Amino acid sequence: MARNEEKAQSMLNRFREAQLLEAGHSRPKTRRPHLASLAETLDDAERWRRDVIREISRTVTQINDMSLPDTEIRQLNDDINRLLRTKHHWDIRVLELGGPNYIKSKAGEKSEARGASGYKYFGRAKDLPGVREQMEKKHGAKKNKNEIMRRVDAAYYGFGNDDELLEHERKVTEQRMDKLRRAHDVTLDSDFSSDSD
Repeated sequence: MARNEEKAQSMLNRFREAQLLEAGHSRPKTRRPHLASLAETLDDAERWRRDVIREISRTVTQINDMSLPDTEIRQLNDDINRLLRTKHHWDIRVLELGGPNYIKSKAGEKSEARGASGYKYFGRAKDLPGVREQMEKKHGAKKNKNEIMRRVDAAYYGFGNDDELLEHERKVTEQRMDKLRRAHDVTLDSDFSSDSD
């Protein structure tokens, strides 16, 4: 049995393709441009972006296959990260051509675990030995930070027990009032003594 590439090159298939093109029924199949900047129209850019998304979806489905060895899982995870970078380039190109902003919303990305320098791990790649240890280290640091934040309370920000502060303020106010009264009494006494002279 012939392979698909050999079938596509057969004389009958090439003849049928030429007939369809002459009739205007289908466009010739083209490959996705290597650089997103080579896309000239918004329709082409969105079509190639959708193509990359389909490829990412297929690869994520493959990475969850339980029969794959670790090396293939690592290779598939590398492919997914490469495809995500490609998708980002197409997102930028779509935006440059006046299309919607696909870059702004990344809230739905909960299916991956982030590694060093933005590298993401999907599906079974999260369970690989080196990745699991790296994630444990990363989560260990978060736990320490969370424990530190638990110790921070209102007193840390100056919103602690105000009773002591109010008591101190009342004492200082009383002392100043006494000082003012004494100063006023002294001036009144001196005024009365000068009037009686």
